[in-house]
Amino acid sequence: MSKPQEFTIKVKADDPKKEEKPDDKPNFEGSSKLLKDSKEEGEELSEEDQQLKEQLEMLVERLKEKNTSLYRSALESLRTLIRTSTSSMTSVPKPLKFLRPHYPDLQALYETWDPSDDKSLFADILSVLAMTYSDTQPRGTLRYRLLSDALKPSDATLTDPGSWGHEYVRHLAAELGEEYNIREEDELEALPGTIDDLRALGKKCASFLTQHNAEHDAVDLLEELEIVNEIAQIVDENTYSRVCLYMLRCVNLLPPPDDISFLKTVHAIYVQYHKFPEALAVSIRLNDQELIREDFNAPGNPLMKRQLAFLLARAQIPLEWLQTPSEDNEDVDFTDELPEDLVECLSNSRLSTHFRDFGKEVGVADAKSLEDVYKSHLENTRPGTTANIDSARGNLAGTFVNAFVNAGFGNDKLMVEAEEGSSWIYKNKDHGMLSAAASLGLSLLWDTDIGLSHVDKYTYSSEENIKAGALLATGILNCGVRTEADAALALLGEYVENKSVPLKTSAIIGLGLAYAGSHRPDLADVLLPLVDSSNTLEVAGLAALALGFIFVGSENGDISSTILQTLMEKAEAEDKSLDEKWSRFLVLGLALLYLGLQDASDATIETLKAIEHPISKVAQVLVEACSFAGTGNVLRIQTMLHYCDDHIETAAKEAKDEEKKEGDSEAPKEENKEEGGKKEEEKEKENEKQDAMFQAFAVLGIALIAMGEDIGAEMSLRQFNHLMHYGDPIIRKSVPLAIGLISASNPQLPILDTLSRYSHDNDLAVALNAIFAMGLVGAGTNNARLAQMLRQLAGYYQKEADCLFMVRIAQGLVHMGKGTIGLNPFFSDRSIMSRPAVAGLLATLTAFTDAKGFVLDKSHWMLYFLTPSMYPRFLITLDEELNSFPVTVRVGQAIDVVGQAGKPRTISGFQTHQTPVRLGITERAELATEEWIPFAHVLEGFVLLQKNPGWESEEKMEV
Repeated sequence: MSKPQEFTIKVKADDPKKEEKPDDKPNFEGSSKLLKDSKEEGEELSEEDQQLKEQLEMLVERLKEKNTSLYRSALESLRTLIRTSTSSMTSVPKPLKFLRPHYPDLQALYETWDPSDDKSLFADILSVLAMTYSDTQPRGTLRYRLLSDALKPSDATLTDPGSWGHEYVRHLAAELGEEYNIREEDELEALPGTIDDLRALGKKCASFLTQHNAEHDAVDLLEELEIVNEIAQIVDENTYSRVCLYMLRCVNLLPPPDDISFLKTVHAIYVQYHKFPEALAVSIRLNDQELIREDFNAPGNPLMKRQLAFLLARAQIPLEWLQTPSEDNEDVDFTDELPEDLVECLSNSRLSTHFRDFGKEVGVADAKSLEDVYKSHLENTRPGTTANIDSARGNLAGTFVNAFVNAGFGNDKLMVEAEEGSSWIYKNKDHGMLSAAASLGLSLLWDTDIGLSHVDKYTYSSEENIKAGALLATGILNCGVRTEADAALALLGEYVENKSVPLKTSAIIGLGLAYAGSHRPDLADVLLPLVDSSNTLEVAGLAALALGFIFVGSENGDISSTILQTLMEKAEAEDKSLDEKWSRFLVLGLALLYLGLQDASDATIETLKAIEHPISKVAQVLVEACSFAGTGNVLRIQTMLHYCDDHIETAAKEAKDEEKKEGDSEAPKEENKEEGGKKEEEKEKENEKQDAMFQAFAVLGIALIAMGEDIGAEMSLRQFNHLMHYGDPIIRKSVPLAIGLISASNPQLPILDTLSRYSHDNDLAVALNAIFAMGLVGAGTNNARLAQMLRQLAGYYQKEADCLFMVRIAQGLVHMGKGTIGLNPFFSDRSIMSRPAVAGLLATLTAFTDAKGFVLDKSHWMLYFLTPSMYPRFLITLDEELNSFPVTVRVGQAIDVVGQAGKPRTISGFQTHQTPVRLGITERAELATEEWIPFAHVLEGFVLLQKNPGWESEEKMEV
């Protein structure tokens, strides 16, 4: 109690003037400064200002008189003077400044009036005056606004807050949000009224804001009042596009379930204005089967329907989703009911033809040799030193480089066009033959007609590995393409139960790649029996992964329950099979089922917590990361960072420390002691590796959640820097992989420099992964700086076989498809995430969490997991007959125009080209002529054009 008394006395002693003149100024904080200013100005007021001040004071006095007939005219005059006042942007309007001293008196006067139209107008004026008192009397503007509306005046214009101008509406909007939060928390200082009153007023303010180029403020206000879906009723033809653009950009920054409600609102607006491609793009982001079907069937124009079919094919949406569910058509093939041209668009059947034509147009049709990629003469090798490299390993690297560089063109010299008997396959040994034969599928990618005939001859080989490679090639070349013949299932299905492990696993993975994202129930019948505790973990893990590819993002209950059951049974078994390296693919298959489904995985995560084995933690991390992939959810990224924060101490280590403390009474012989110590160390290392494995996936989880959203991606790169400095070895070797995932096919200079630094790390596991990540970041870009870095690394690691092998793989990736095929899973102006593409990238990176055990051992064929992520980075314009049709387009760097006034340019530094053209990740295209109207909202991939009917009349007018 003593401190407050001392403080009070001090104030009185320091400020004696305050005691002498208590009534000198009104007792309102904040008002003193303005009044002081007005007094100073009063001496220098111009004649016009003095006249205005006197007029305002006279009107205030009139309101205090008893004659009520004068009130209306006085109030109308006040309203007119306030509305018509002009001032600079930085100063308070003069009527408000002159009326401020009278505000307390007017408040007291207001309370004495009886309810009437006059009182409503009075409340309206007080609401405006309250803006000058907002620092001392919070939410006064809103209070009198609500009182004015409650009195229901007969003059309808009084109820429109927009009549007082933009600044008033913005002020009101700010107080609305504050008041709404107070009422939600049931606090005592809330103004009288209900939430419905606030929302009704909020909609009026939002309507004004949308009509005056402040769409973002309107969206923010309605979001704060939790009625953002009602903006669909407020927008019009001139404002809806800007509102939708702002809302779409907000989605990645919102927590669930607000992000979903924003997307659904945007979808409703696009449907309202018949913007079918935009609406379908939002439906794909929502992964809503019913909305996708409705959007696809909505347009009557067959050309528009074809454009939508191209969009669905790019996103690899299951064709069955477009079928109207009913009991009659369960066994009927849905594609039989559709026109042939539409089926062609939906199934990607002409992708190979268009891609090869595109290669000819841009001058990259000729096959590239290995030396064209390596450019060994430019490598900084020391003269006189000979690299002691296993030739089989060098040939294996050549297999992958040749496959990636010539992917999709079907004319490479080593495999497709090799003479009979001199194929590159026979320059590889044992398991190397498997990858060599499978590389045929990548060279003939998407070419289901000619491709199968090339691969077919190897399926009859007596060499088991060649036959297995041919099966895998069959799956690879069918990836992303649907055919009527369904050749992949017919050819691979019979090998799924084969006793030979290479044949069996190749058939399983082949099916997974061929039907990625198709959600076909007949494939579940084939593969699900293999995900059983009776099978080896290798077979069960790869079968689960194949099912994860096929049913990605489907939340399939049968598959998830079967995988969970297998995990439980294996965890309880005494054989400790879950300690094997293959267990990570079992849990990855489970995680892929929930890719992008957010909270749908909660029940599965709870079930996993019941499994007592280190793999359970890995599964929890993976399922959570996959569920929120591409959402940018900050809280989930923080959770992943917390996982990385744990420093793992194994039970073996603790037991060893206890033994040291207690001491052994009987010392064993020296030899036995040494042997026992070595075994203990090995066991300890293995246990540590198992227990800490979840941290590797937590690092990948950060990248998985943050990718696709620029701000989140940039922030996560800073976190990776910290993890690299302070993390445990298992975290450090995962950081380069995460960087590769977050910027696949997007080689930015800071990222290249960071990875270049990591590629020289003392820990070879970190260096290996960094080199591979450099390949991912530059995939399909032909980036000259990156190519030079890799050549320098080839010289640096000339005596390190593993690192040199990885440098060659990275060089192949950088020149993928001769610079025309990318790995980035985001398309349609980087707004839609392709789930099969993410699955492919994640499966490849999972193999690299133990590169020595998989890619650098006998499972190098896992590099082909990248196939679902591979897609040409082109813009091809088509005419009404779906034939390539060259038009002039501008291609430049994409600019974010959200919230900018008018119609700003969406690209900068553009160049003019004839289609087809190659597009970079951060580039955007627009038509250079108004002669043609595109059906697509984003010029990317396949775009159908139609002649502009107004173009001819314009030409005639010019003539």
